[in-house]
Amino acid sequence: MESFKHRLISLLPEVEKPARYTGGEWNVPHKKSDVRAKFCFCFPDLYEIGMSNLGLQILYDEINRREDFAAERCYAPKEDLAAKLKENGIPLLSLESGTPLADFDVVGFSLQFELLYTNILYMLDLAGIPFFARDRGEEYPIILAGGPCAVNPEPFADFFDCVVIGEGEGVDVAVLELAAEGKEKGWTKTEILRRAKQITGVYVPALREEGETVTKAVVADFENSVYPTKPLVPNVEAVHDRVTLELYRGCASGCRFCQAGYYYRPIRERSARKCAEYGIEAVNSTGYGEISMCSLSTGDYSGLSELMDELRPFVHEKHVTLALPSLRLSSFNGEIAQESRRSSLTFAPEAGTQRLRDVINKNVTDEEINNIGKAFEAGYDSVKLYFMLGLPTETDEDIEGIAEICRRLRGLYHDIRNKRGPNISVSCAVFIPKPCTPFQWEAQISFDEMLRKQNYLRGLLRAVKGVTFSWHGAESSVLEAALARGDRRLCKVIARAYELGAKFDSWTEQFNWQAWCDAFAQCGVSMDEYTRAREVSEPLPWDFIDTGVSRKYLERQRELAYLGVTTRNCREGCNGCGANKLGRCTII
Repeated sequence: MESFKHRLISLLPEVEKPARYTGGEWNVPHKKSDVRAKFCFCFPDLYEIGMSNLGLQILYDEINRREDFAAERCYAPKEDLAAKLKENGIPLLSLESGTPLADFDVVGFSLQFELLYTNILYMLDLAGIPFFARDRGEEYPIILAGGPCAVNPEPFADFFDCVVIGEGEGVDVAVLELAAEGKEKGWTKTEILRRAKQITGVYVPALREEGETVTKAVVADFENSVYPTKPLVPNVEAVHDRVTLELYRGCASGCRFCQAGYYYRPIRERSARKCAEYGIEAVNSTGYGEISMCSLSTGDYSGLSELMDELRPFVHEKHVTLALPSLRLSSFNGEIAQESRRSSLTFAPEAGTQRLRDVINKNVTDEEINNIGKAFEAGYDSVKLYFMLGLPTETDEDIEGIAEICRRLRGLYHDIRNKRGPNISVSCAVFIPKPCTPFQWEAQISFDEMLRKQNYLRGLLRAVKGVTFSWHGAESSVLEAALARGDRRLCKVIARAYELGAKFDSWTEQFNWQAWCDAFAQCGVSMDEYTRAREVSEPLPWDFIDTGVSRKYLERQRELAYLGVTTRNCREGCNGCGANKLGRCTII
């Protein structure tokens, strides 16, 4: 009988970018077929998006280093292939061996942001796997979730057997080990999950007990943690076709809106020598012409100058570019500008006035914005600036400050380069109150106010030459806020939205706002319930998650925000957030 994989291959000439679905990428490990257990990593977005995700590559590499385990991958297929799979009775298959997802021991979904939730169901549907954990018997694999969205797992909890809270290194392997042992000893799925619940960072929704706390998993020895020095090279151009070099985890800035900055504490750095070694090995094993320094604020890495010294001979000899994204204005300098020669640099002032930057603890002064002049001196003609609209206490004066910053940069460029320019790209997201931040209790501004603020800023920027403006959709921002702060009731809403046609919600051209509005209405759930302000004393759906950062610390940071008082950078001294109890913060 012809295999599913051969039948799939016969369909590929009829779909867009068939190389997305062939597998066989450079550096794919060759595993024996008789391993104890198999794990399939599912990324609920297109191949070229998922192949750019470092976290998935790390966990994939970690499992495949074990001779007795195998990790494979699956990405969300474009709808043209999905239709052909359905027509021909072919289930969703892994790339490496063409194995149906339902035949794996563990299937793990990486949830990077909230608008991916319907794609979980899209992939399960194509795989022939029931959506809800309660409907899956012993014949189905353990379905697991992880990623940044796990900070509040309740909106999708009913779909999963277990959720990894925090960092997945070591945890995914431990769950797979239990699945293998359970298969060998004849344990039921419930018994496997009962044992998995004892692993730090593993949440089992079906076995949640009253008063239970789930503690986030943290990689204690980040210096020697897994890094894929032979990363997979995609078959089609990915969003980020380059070596991604993770310098450290966590962030010392403490911006009060930033979930990642709090969720990935404590701050742990990898030595410059180790980073250089990894970067060189990865370039040599892939042929990439660019190394991108990866962290929440690259310029704050204490070993940056040493790392550049270590890499300089290699990158010059091999003609490799160093990319330094995620820069803070206060840490930007001429050396960085010279080493990272690109067409443009990206900065995130976030707010247009000093007052509002103090509220959000974005420790960037008006004087430090002039640091962008160092990029102009180094030959840059383009700058990308990121801001947010709808931050707590924001006024129209703060919005006007965004246009004023653009005017100031044009003047600065003229003074330095004595010519017209530069090209300034302004991108504005709508503030979304996220769990595990000091602003987790705040309201999101109304839909009408989003549109008013966007139109007001658009008008202001039209008067500034050389500025282009882009913004996030109001509808998707409202939905993201609702999903971010949701509870278990949203599981049925997500399922209904998918049934009504919602999928690939992060893609503007495919976002189906009406399907979501109808799903909320039909399930008797109000979106406004999740975007409203919360009392500090009010229980929150994610309160049972211990991220290390104490609730008391978040409350105090919120109080300081309304006083307009900033908190020092963690590198200047410990502020006592509490994350040290989960692992040593290596910068203090």
